[in-house]
Amino acid sequence: MTHYEIPERLVQAQTAWYAIYQQLASADNTSETTVLRRRLQRLSVQIATDPYWATIPGSAPAARMVLKQRAWEAR
Repeated sequence: MTHYEIPERLVQAQTAWYAIYQQLASADNTSETTVLRRRLQRLSVQIATDPYWATIPGSAPAARMVLKQRAWEAR
């Protein structure tokens, strides 16, 4: 397996994404879900457009999976 130097900012953003997703899954009221969905969308854009991905063009999908694994374990 290739080693990727995933920036801490991405690990933190993905960890926050998982936390908000869990909150959204258990949210009861509509106004709360709207706020959580907006936060989730912002984090998704932040993660997807991070300049780091341009530094590993041929390996980005594998690196994204490494990011998700590291963030999941960090929760």
